[in-house]
Amino acid sequence: MTESSPLSTISLIRPQLDGLPVEQKQRIKAKAGYPMIGCEVKVVNDNGEEVPVDGRTIGEVIVRSHGVMKGYWKNEEATAATIRDGWLHTGDMATVDEYGHIDIVDRKKDIIISGGENVSSIEVEGALYEHPAVLEAAVIAAPHEKWGETPHAFVVVRPGYNVTEEELIAFSREKLAHFKAITGVTFVDELPKTASGKIQKVHLRRQYWDAIGKSGRYVN
Repeated sequence: MTESSPLSTISLIRPQLDGLPVEQKQRIKAKAGYPMIGCEVKVVNDNGEEVPVDGRTIGEVIVRSHGVMKGYWKNEEATAATIRDGWLHTGDMATVDEYGHIDIVDRKKDIIISGGENVSSIEVEGALYEHPAVLEAAVIAAPHEKWGETPHAFVVVRPGYNVTEEELIAFSREKLAHFKAITGVTFVDELPKTASGKIQKVHLRRQYWDAIGKSGRYVN
């Protein structure tokens, strides 16, 4: 990322992993990897403690190195929020596997906190894309009285297909742990995107939370 100028990790198969099966090595290489020389990189929970190296527990990636920016130009507030105790808080959420390789799973603003568990919106979207009727999908956090938040999907249906909300909910429960499964669907003709094609979830959050008379999830 730009704030860390720009490399903090590298993804190579180190000699001690040469004996792993080819498929496993390919999965490892697809991850963000391990810290570059001269960089300190950690994945921490909300208390600043490093997450277990279990490949499942999600935390925020923080970086410390001579390549990290000094701050945002004429924006002390943003600088103080991003660089704390010398560590750059990237906003990237990740897991760490048993070999110390970091795997980015989502952006912090897009993580759904359901019953105290961090749910990756990208993982949920990936499951939905396995359904033949789903052309595009974007998942956001929806308020829930019991669990705090649950995943809600905005879906563009593939031309020539028909699918119901109930069918997609059931499909997601087959593919994911139940606390990660979607609890609702909004069907749309298209998803809001930037000029480069990136889905603008902030608009979807605003649309959804405004519609139900809630506020507080308008992060950029």
